[in-house]
Amino acid sequence: MKTESFNAPILLKISPTVQQIIFVLLLILCLFPIISPPIALLLGLIAANLSGHPFLHLNHKATTILLQVSVVGLGFGMNINSAAAAGREGFFFTVGSIAATIVLGTLLGKWFRIEKKTAHLISCGTAICGGSAIAAIAPVIKSDDKQTSVALGVIFILNSIALFAFPVIGHWLQMSQNDFGLWCAIAIHDTSSVVGAANKYGAEALQAATTVKLARALWIIPVTLITAFVFKNKTRKVKIPYFIGLFILAMVCNTYFSPVANAAPHLVSAAKTGLVVTLFLIGAGLNRSVLKSVGLMPLLQGVLLWISIAVGTLLVILYF
Repeated sequence: MKTESFNAPILLKISPTVQQIIFVLLLILCLFPIISPPIALLLGLIAANLSGHPFLHLNHKATTILLQVSVVGLGFGMNINSAAAAGREGFFFTVGSIAATIVLGTLLGKWFRIEKKTAHLISCGTAICGGSAIAAIAPVIKSDDKQTSVALGVIFILNSIALFAFPVIGHWLQMSQNDFGLWCAIAIHDTSSVVGAANKYGAEALQAATTVKLARALWIIPVTLITAFVFKNKTRKVKIPYFIGLFILAMVCNTYFSPVANAAPHLVSAAKTGLVVTLFLIGAGLNRSVLKSVGLMPLLQGVLLWISIAVGTLLVILYF
């Protein structure tokens, strides 16, 4: 999502220098353990709409790189054998939920008369891994900046809600750590919010959620290829999420190499801090201009699609 740094409306009329100081101080605050992932996201939202984001042009690249590095770091806290078991458990669930989400999203898009490309981006972002899926599929269907921005806006708004709502619902339903992690991985869009919500719930939930979510992210490849066929585009390359391979390598090193295992707690702690900063930056990118650009129908499609997949997967996890 490309947005100019100082074009977004803000409530405080302050100089660029003061704006930068406020932003950097909030960023530094997110490095301390007292700031949880949901609070970091909230701080970012407040900064974006109160004082503004002075480095907005760098935000997308920074969040992408920081998220990928943080996810790889989390791999050093996981055992490859346990992760493989979690991945196998969620495989068929993942396939079924991805197919159902895309089909339902397409039907909702037609029902609400949303542009085909916008509806498809929202559907794929909900089905797989949020902004990463949208970034991979947008060039394949040759969507314009507005279509891509609307889809990203819908996904980021719902991600913000999920980060707060899911742990509350999980505790209310007394879900087990593993069940909650599986639910997060399937029903929350972006990896950042999945990991943030699961981390708040517990260590076992974090392991299950991260493993299943990254396995789910690999479905970007077949979905993108199918999308290219449906939209009759044979010229675009598929973006492969290579950082997932580094995540697996980190798990292998933690499982089989004791020197790495000894250093793992420090690496995981740094990765969790990186995730908190990532969520602050994501929140800081959600200014009022972004929120207003979404529009009612695409947002309604995203909300209904998200509620359907969240409720449907929750019922399957709890009762089947």
